Amino acid sequence: MKDNIDRRSVIKKLGIGAGAMLMPQLGNSQKFDEEGNGKKVLTIAHITDIHMRPELNAPMRFRQCMANIKSHKIDFFLNGGDTIYAADYVDIRRERVEEQWNLWQELRSELSEYEIYSCLGNHDMWWAAPDNMDRMYGKDYVVSQLGIPNRYYSFDKEGWHFIILDSNNGKAGSLDEEQRVWLQEDLKSLDQGSNVLIMSHYPILGVCTILDGGNHTDSAEIASLFYEHRDKKINCLSGHVHLLDTAQYNGVNYFCNGALSGFWWEEGNEQSKGKYWYKETPPGYAIVNLYHDGLIENKYYPHSF
Repeated sequence: MKDNIDRRSVIKKLGIGAGAMLMPQLGNSQKFDEEGNGKKVLTIAHITDIHMRPELNAPMRFRQCMANIKSHKIDFFLNGGDTIYAADYVDIRRERVEEQWNLWQELRSELSEYEIYSCLGNHDMWWAAPDNMDRMYGKDYVVSQLGIPNRYYSFDKEGWHFIILDSNNGKAGSLDEEQRVWLQEDLKSLDQGSNVLIMSHYPILGVCTILDGGNHTDSAEIASLFYEHRDKKINCLSGHVHLLDTAQYNGVNYFCNGALSGFWWEEGNEQSKGKYWYKETPPGYAIVNLYHDGLIENKYYPHSF
């Protein structure tokens, strides 16, 4: 028992969550509440890169994933963007965009007992609309389809402050100036020692992004902002690259989770290490346990549907 207590004290001192210390896909993260040393206050499902489409039996496979997730007795969902297969290609027609969002609404209605807090993904917006006054053009339409209050927002639950960002600015992942000012003020409003979980589509900082996909282009600025607020316990969730990794920098944990759709619900290609995998990462979802003292456990569950 002494070893466990010592290990926990080290983790608390470093500000590193259990998911950052262990390979999350192995499924053996330690549950501190069972030791009596910390109280778990929330269990969340982080699903990202759903890329919902009517082909490849994706809707039924999604339902099978949801049945698995419900067995974890979650409190709510965090949806990391790219909810639909794609609306951003230049040759996408209105009917195809509507088809994808209608399918998402059907599936969302089957999860009506859960709150789903979503962010925008780069493939969710229809930029090829006839003009920017079209009701389906751009981000406002996606905000309405996801049922969220704005393209970026924050909320509080059980002693944790959640920040949902819009990474889809500029030529690659970044925050626009309006959002940057808002984020600064939002963090400034929090008390010292506050527990914070930030979700973005693009990774703010990561390891796998060196090989595939890229971080936020403004990672340095955001990391500097986080350092200014090192009196808070900040953690970040992301997706986008369909790869799984964990990073820790200046006391902030960065969890990039794999795609629920894996290889876009397809079987894969010559780089896939398994059926439905994107490169070395299987399709899956993360169960995120949050504790009252600011510790976080991010555990990735592969699926084969």
